[in-house]
Amino acid sequence: MSLRDVNVKIEYRSLLHNIATDFYIPVLKEAISYDRAVGFFSSSILASISNGIDGLARNRGKIRLVTSPYLSEKDKEAIRRGYENRDEIIRNSLLNELHEPQNYIEQQQLNLLANLISDGILDIKIAFTEDTTKVGMYHEKLGLIRDIEGNVIAFSGSMNESENALSANYETIDVFCSWRTDQERITVKENAFHSIWNNTEPNIVVLDFPEIKAEIINRYKREKLDYLYPPAYYNELLKYSLPGAKVPNGFRFHDYQQQAIDNWVQHNYCGIFDMATGTGKTYTGLGAISKLNLDLKGHLAVVIVAPYQHLVEQWVEDIKKFGMNPIIGYSSSSQKDWKSRLENAIRRQKLNVRGAEFFCFICTNATYSSKFVQDTLNKLKGDCLLVVDEAHNFGAKNLQKLLNPVFTYRLALSATLDRHNDEDGTKALYSYFGEKCIEYTLEMAIDNGFLTKYNYHPIFTNLNDVELVEYYKLTRAIQQCMKKEKNGKYALTEQGKRLALKRARLVSAAQNKLFALQQAIRPFINDSHILVYCGAASLKDFHNDTYPIDEDEIRQIDAVTDLLGNQLNMRVSQYTSREDIEERQIIKEQFADGNILQALIAIKCLDEGVNIPSIKTAFILASTTNPKEYIQRRGRVLRLYEGKEYAEIYDFITLPQSLGNAYSSTESELQMGLGLVRNELKRAFEFARLADNYVEADLKLQEIRETYHITEEVSELKGEFDYYG
Repeated sequence: MSLRDVNVKIEYRSLLHNIATDFYIPVLKEAISYDRAVGFFSSSILASISNGIDGLARNRGKIRLVTSPYLSEKDKEAIRRGYENRDEIIRNSLLNELHEPQNYIEQQQLNLLANLISDGILDIKIAFTEDTTKVGMYHEKLGLIRDIEGNVIAFSGSMNESENALSANYETIDVFCSWRTDQERITVKENAFHSIWNNTEPNIVVLDFPEIKAEIINRYKREKLDYLYPPAYYNELLKYSLPGAKVPNGFRFHDYQQQAIDNWVQHNYCGIFDMATGTGKTYTGLGAISKLNLDLKGHLAVVIVAPYQHLVEQWVEDIKKFGMNPIIGYSSSSQKDWKSRLENAIRRQKLNVRGAEFFCFICTNATYSSKFVQDTLNKLKGDCLLVVDEAHNFGAKNLQKLLNPVFTYRLALSATLDRHNDEDGTKALYSYFGEKCIEYTLEMAIDNGFLTKYNYHPIFTNLNDVELVEYYKLTRAIQQCMKKEKNGKYALTEQGKRLALKRARLVSAAQNKLFALQQAIRPFINDSHILVYCGAASLKDFHNDTYPIDEDEIRQIDAVTDLLGNQLNMRVSQYTSREDIEERQIIKEQFADGNILQALIAIKCLDEGVNIPSIKTAFILASTTNPKEYIQRRGRVLRLYEGKEYAEIYDFITLPQSLGNAYSSTESELQMGLGLVRNELKRAFEFARLADNYVEADLKLQEIRETYHITEEVSELKGEFDYYG
């Protein structure tokens, strides 16, 4: 290829064009020489055009740069007083500008500058205007680029040689090509540069300071660069100069996280991150976004969807660490104008407005499903990515239809993508997002030291007499609510589903759990970092930004709060969706401190995404049969935290009646409660399986199996009409 093969415009405006990627990089890749005379030069530009510089270096090309020194008023006054000291003053001024790199990015930029000088690719001279009384700044801005075939590009305009000029300022350059009708203009500029470089231009003094170049090499050269194999180094520089998502300086992914990102790239930037709670799904997702943004040179629209408000705000904290300033969309967003921001972002991107190539929009499931957002996102053009957190939720029929084909790139994040008792919903998720790019289980995370080891303590409790009667009554009613579906399988009618939900709430809020909790928590009344997890079965409302709370949940969490706070005099706080974001943040900080709050009493808002790693001891009252829920709840407790060697999990196993009474029950009564027992055992065996005290926990659970004559393998355990969990 040659310069003729590059699509070169006659003018570039920074508001409309990316001058680095549209002009500099493609022409420099074909060049054997680059002459630049400019008023101001900064090594920062090297990051932005590094992919072009490597091409020039591989072509064994040369760069000649004439730039102006920065002279203070004090320097200028000194020169006026003693003309003979001029060179020394300029030399000292240049040396003073050679500061220590402030960060990793600047260090790499200066290393590249030093290597270019050391390898004879870049030569720099200093220019200034001068008469008998004063020294002024040389302000011309012209450039010349040549290829091996003799083709020449000349350009001039307002732009200095700095990254800020490329990305932040409003700049314009005019471009002239020798193969067009611009040869006369090019010849004029070639003669001008030749005259300046050789110090023959009237009223301009050009000096060579070899000692300055030697000092640049001495100070900043860190490692030798091989220009034949530079992509990794240059990509490292380039990613820091792109708009949008970028991996923070010094951040390193774990091997399994990097492998997940690499696999996602290989699957054409589509796929699923199936990662256990606490293993860094969010950071891995942000790493994937950053990689795609790098590969697309900063031209990307990102839409991130999380179930609820508190998860969106938690995402926002991490998003900002990765260089993004997101548009935040939900009913009570701090960005009251988020709708107009989203519309403007999409409009500006479609128009290729300079600086608008990238944007990120994050919202709740409820906001995403709104007519406004769907209509607005349908206007997206070009490269766009959909990231769905806790993606199992999108298997629900009302959210499935929102899996929009407008998104070329897709990423699902979930610890439990496979939906409980919903084969069709699970299939729809795989069909849209693609294959798993990683499956990093809880067991793997514990074994590899990324989650805390734990002990599991099952605590048996049972329904009281009134609850047991109601449980039997509901069970009989549910048995009458069966229908045969087209596939030949039996399923619950809508009435049966409502009854099953009512029964699940009855089990979850069983009164005897309070008495059992009182006994179990007494040894811990002087400890801290305790979680008591309440809950009742409920249907999710995807039209709400927050978790809905039903009356059963309120009754239980208030009763537990009274028990711990008033009766046992512990310092406790509720942690629910009833508290706003600011309140929950204060509660988390006080809980982590340990001296202010001893225990959190929580319900469903901890199920998805909330990060409170300081939890050491958990008492789980919520009886759930849904693997998604109990696996996530366990993961919340196992996050790493300083000084936390082990976590302790106390799980309240709800039985229809005590084991003693069960021995004397009729066969009919045992069969009526068998579904509940199987449901509870399936969760308990899963918890026990990875516990350090597996043998001890398993012995206790075997007692239940023997009492109820359960012989199935754990994997085969299934409760009767296990619909909601």
